[in-house]
Amino acid sequence: MSVSALSLTRALGSVSGPLQVVSLLSLVLLLLKAVQFYLRRQWLLKVFHQFPSPPSHWLCGHSLKCSKENELQELLKRVEKFPCAYPRWMWGDNVHLIVYDPDYMKVVLGRSDPKSNDVCRFLAPWIGTGLLLLEGETWFQHRRMLTPAFHHDILKPYLGLMADSVQGMLDKWEEFVSQDSSLEILGDISLMTLDTIMKCAFSHQGSIRNNRCSDQGEEGSPAEGGRAGEGEEQEALGLPGHPPLCQSEYGLPFRDHLDQMPYTTMCIKEAMRLYPPVPAVSRELSKPITFPDGRSLPAGIKVALSIYGLHHNPKVWPNPEVFDPSRFALGSNQHSHAFLPFSGGSR
Repeated sequence: MSVSALSLTRALGSVSGPLQVVSLLSLVLLLLKAVQFYLRRQWLLKVFHQFPSPPSHWLCGHSLKCSKENELQELLKRVEKFPCAYPRWMWGDNVHLIVYDPDYMKVVLGRSDPKSNDVCRFLAPWIGTGLLLLEGETWFQHRRMLTPAFHHDILKPYLGLMADSVQGMLDKWEEFVSQDSSLEILGDISLMTLDTIMKCAFSHQGSIRNNRCSDQGEEGSPAEGGRAGEGEEQEALGLPGHPPLCQSEYGLPFRDHLDQMPYTTMCIKEAMRLYPPVPAVSRELSKPITFPDGRSLPAGIKVALSIYGLHHNPKVWPNPEVFDPSRFALGSNQHSHAFLPFSGGSR
């Protein structure tokens, strides 16, 4: 019995030695990480001392005060309170300088800083490494290949197809107007957009909207009077009903009238100001930067260009929440970087 107890004690002693070494090494590593985190955070606090921001937790940053539901409202409050920019602390030592001033935007977008790796790693599994995430020479080559496809003269022939889709949607709305009933237009506009894309990009014949509304019928059946969407296409060409949208009352092409529709352009721009297609872009400074007001940042700092914040900045756009197309009237005086719905500069 005593021999067995002695053997067990020796076995435990032999095991406890390596465990003690591992525990000691783990503790030392943990302390080193803690010191590294503390020193970097102190350095970041010194870097951003020129940029005031709301109080933040030392570990959670501003994450505890911002939820997905009120994130935009909190951003607008800070845009109004802090001029030009403010640092937003995420977790630990992860911090971005949120920029929403046109002068700041001009300085950052005039450089060739790389896109933030955090954003690229987050988006790449969803959308792939396409034009949005590419940068440098590769982005330039791909952008150069795509540019001819969006030339004004190449897009002109598609205006008739776009007008056909819009005309079909307006015909449906006229029926509701005659019935004096309410209509939710979001679904119809979405289907019209899909219909336009299918016609222009994939040469689809017919109407996605009509196929959705009458998916019980068969293509080419007598009840439909031919293939799906044929009646709508004939009406768009001006056979029955009112004149088509793609032609004027006197037969001039509709596409030549686009330059004579400034108010429509103003409304489109104002809609993109309120709801920019690209709400934010991110850059990681490859070299130090100095802003027009004298404040500066060293290399390695992440800068988030909040286009949504820029477009809702009351110092740039008075009464920013009001839909006012006259902001983009001919002769209006705007900063060159006050309106950036698709970002700008090199990638």
